[in-house]
Amino acid sequence: MKKVLVTGMAGFIAAETARQLRDSGVEVVGCDNMNDYYDVRLKEHRLDHLKGCQFYRLDIEDRAALDKLFHQHKFDAVFNLAARAGVRYSMENPHVYFTTNVNGTLNLLELMRENGCTKMILASTSSLYAGEKLPFSEDAPVNSPISPYAASKKAAEVLCYTYNYQYGIDCSVVRYFTVYGPAGRPDMSILKFIHRIAQDKEFELYGDGEQSRDFTYVDDIAAGTIRASRKLGYEIINLGGGKTPVTINQMILWMEEGLGKKARIKRLPAQKADMQDTQADIAKARRLLEWEPKLDFKMGLEKTIEWYRQNENTLRTMDI
Repeated sequence: MKKVLVTGMAGFIAAETARQLRDSGVEVVGCDNMNDYYDVRLKEHRLDHLKGCQFYRLDIEDRAALDKLFHQHKFDAVFNLAARAGVRYSMENPHVYFTTNVNGTLNLLELMRENGCTKMILASTSSLYAGEKLPFSEDAPVNSPISPYAASKKAAEVLCYTYNYQYGIDCSVVRYFTVYGPAGRPDMSILKFIHRIAQDKEFELYGDGEQSRDFTYVDDIAAGTIRASRKLGYEIINLGGGKTPVTINQMILWMEEGLGKKARIKRLPAQKADMQDTQADIAKARRLLEWEPKLDFKMGLEKTIEWYRQNENTLRTMDI
């Protein structure tokens, strides 16, 4: 690849993906609408570390703006990492999830078809596996999404299949498993819990804390996403930790150790849209991408806490 488009480039995973692409010598063009779903200063912090990448403030829902971008640049691949994320917020505002995650993906696929760009990497989610048997493998039917977020991602995956079948656009769908790390999203538990423990503030925990997650460090996720840019046809590929999942209670204990403080927890009933456990079968990623995560969760958590300490004064002013 010589030149690629990374959508949602100010986002958590997209920023690290863009950094790794840039550092490997690929010309990176990025776009992001810089919405205020969470504090824009965190997005600006990520962009500050992407010198050398071209950045456009635009929304993938804006077909005309995207059309102009595709006429300015000839892309070898599109990393479609722009998305409305978060299971719980999708219950409150489902419409915006479909306009971004589905219509935005359709805009990109149509412009790729019109401009001769034949490779898309689509970020998808392990949330699709709700109700399936552990560990989750890509051949699970996933026909019953339990949140609008998961439903919108399923729709985007199906669009990619259609454009592969009809027009030969090579589409790799990467399903992410609970991504964490430095500069993570503040609506996710890891940064939120670290911040609240460090500041001696109470935080809410839904359920008994024995629900478990297959946490995956952001650097590993970005590396797998880039490896998925190889020619594969249409493939769905899990990118997850691939080890024994970690319970939320254990995660909080390690946070307490790393921060030297006790957590103040307000326990609430489990939410219906939340999954109880996640665990990835990553055999397909090993086979097709020659990819395997390098960092275990406890070490990645230590790196995340270290980043938090370095940026604590700024983060203290944000709504986390």
